[in-house]
Amino acid sequence: MRHIRTSAFVPTRSPAPTGAGGGLLPTRDLATAWFLIVLIAVPAWALTVGQAQDMGVEPGTMGMALPVFLLLWVTMMAAMMLPSMAPVAITWVHGIGRQSSGWTRTLRTVEFVGGYLLVWTAFGLLAYAGLALTGGLVDDHPTAGRWIGAVTFLLAGLYQLGPLKYVCLRHCRDPLSQLVRYAGFRQPARDLRVGVHHGAYCVGCCAGLMVVLIPLGVMNVAAMAALAVVVFVEKLWSRGPLLARVVGVAFLVLAALAPFQDWLLPGLQGSTPSMGGM
Repeated sequence: MRHIRTSAFVPTRSPAPTGAGGGLLPTRDLATAWFLIVLIAVPAWALTVGQAQDMGVEPGTMGMALPVFLLLWVTMMAAMMLPSMAPVAITWVHGIGRQSSGWTRTLRTVEFVGGYLLVWTAFGLLAYAGLALTGGLVDDHPTAGRWIGAVTFLLAGLYQLGPLKYVCLRHCRDPLSQLVRYAGFRQPARDLRVGVHHGAYCVGCCAGLMVVLIPLGVMNVAAMAALAVVVFVEKLWSRGPLLARVVGVAFLVLAALAPFQDWLLPGLQGSTPSMGGM
């Protein structure tokens, strides 16, 4: 009986481990799923860019209360992470559709997506605390921003080159193994737990990249776009692990330059005009 219950989630064709969902689903279903992902990601980017235009780039939490920050953070993560998590998300949601229908299918899909976003919301709490701390330090000691930036880039670079990054990256780059494992998850809250599990590995894969938003500016649209591209390529390109190492080395170089180059630290300088004001 267990085989019957889980088979809907196990692909019957062997996919390339680094493919963007190719081989996991029929071409028509895959095209439809990617269309829906774009339909969600584009408004998320539009909301993020619109908010950035109003706020500009400045240190700390930019005066945002925690609930507002978390709402904006989750929107940002949806924009940045959704394309890179597509192979697992598309196939799991497709499996939900084969096993259930109507409100049951909707509820299970919401559970899966909610579990994923729950993990990123928890990471957002840490991000808010880090921004509040660094923002306070910069307000009290303006020159401290240089050293905060250097330490942040250093930690990000070391994380990019460290073992935890590659454990999580290997998980995210192998959708078939994930789906086989998730097929064995049992109730209760099966889909919620799948979302949380995959979200935790995603956070582990991207934590080093996200932390550099402290010196670059949490509302720096150019930085967010660049990091989103790095996340996408790391997870889906055959040479993604090599790119992760190159980015790690680049962060170490920035750590060495940060104490002497203030322009590298827009998120740790005085407030800059908003794009709307400009």
